[in-house]
Amino acid sequence: MEIDSATAGQGEDQAAFARGVLEAEAEAIRRINIDGAFHEAVDCVMASAGAVVVTGLGKSFLIGQKISATFASTGTPSHVIHPTDAMHGDLGRIRRQDLVLALSYSGSTEEVVALATILRQDNVPIIALVGVQDRPLDHLATVTLRVGDVQEACPLNLAPTASATAMLALGDALALAVSRRRNFGVEDFQRFHPGGSLGRQLMPVTEAMRFHADRNLPLVAADVSVADAFRQVDIPAPGVRRSGAVLIVDPEGRLAGIFTDADFRRAVIRQGDAVLDKPIGSFMTRDPRCLEGHCRVRDAVQMVRQWRIDEIPVVDAERRPMGMIDVQDLMALKVIDP
Repeated sequence: MEIDSATAGQGEDQAAFARGVLEAEAEAIRRINIDGAFHEAVDCVMASAGAVVVTGLGKSFLIGQKISATFASTGTPSHVIHPTDAMHGDLGRIRRQDLVLALSYSGSTEEVVALATILRQDNVPIIALVGVQDRPLDHLATVTLRVGDVQEACPLNLAPTASATAMLALGDALALAVSRRRNFGVEDFQRFHPGGSLGRQLMPVTEAMRFHADRNLPLVAADVSVADAFRQVDIPAPGVRRSGAVLIVDPEGRLAGIFTDADFRRAVIRQGDAVLDKPIGSFMTRDPRCLEGHCRVRDAVQMVRQWRIDEIPVVDAERRPMGMIDVQDLMALKVIDP
């Protein structure tokens, strides 16, 4: 397909324009000043015994929904309320122990200011997220965060673009700073994200593995013959899946090696049926890569992708086998593609 010069020129112009939009939004974030007010806002959220209720109008309401979601997913209870709905019955969703995060780039949005006025009378703490200072919302807020005077990415400097991006970034920064103060960790994140790929990737490998040492995963000594090792592998009860590898342990019970179905095929190609009568230690992969029991499914995914291995032994702190997680387990969890 041929592209004429006029069309090519339009493409170049569009790309330059798009880059300009991204640069304008990035610049708006770079210019945000993290000052004492930000630290006061973090303290204010930490002191609250209730939820962070986020409000705003128009684009600010949409940005507020994302900020509220960041709070909720990182350890701080939060929900959103539309200022118009609040003035028509939903004000009961805000309790005295809650804190309100009010978004208004102009700082003078009528509906947001009206809601803040009522909340101020009830002594509900308010964090205002605005553009510049000395606006009506400033005078009603407990703490005011400012993104500054932003040049919008819109050529008309009218559509909320760079200002909305800056408010979203500052709101996320506040939520994550609070999360950090709460010492919100991986276990907490998994508790709040039990479903989906994120939650599954944070699951301990010991919960994901289906092969457990001495239950449906035999552990054999290095001097056991390959044939005898295979006989142990084929012992599992009816309906129990057979593992694709055997773990070999030393006299102290520590992991010494792994012998996979692929290792067996390679050995047979080289030596024929004689392999069956030889010690399995002669063909095992020594000191295989493994994971400790406290590791996460995401660590197993990374290992499979980096080293192209299908079976990963799971060991305790003394390198004693606890079990094995394999690529089929990860596929069943839908954390890697078939």
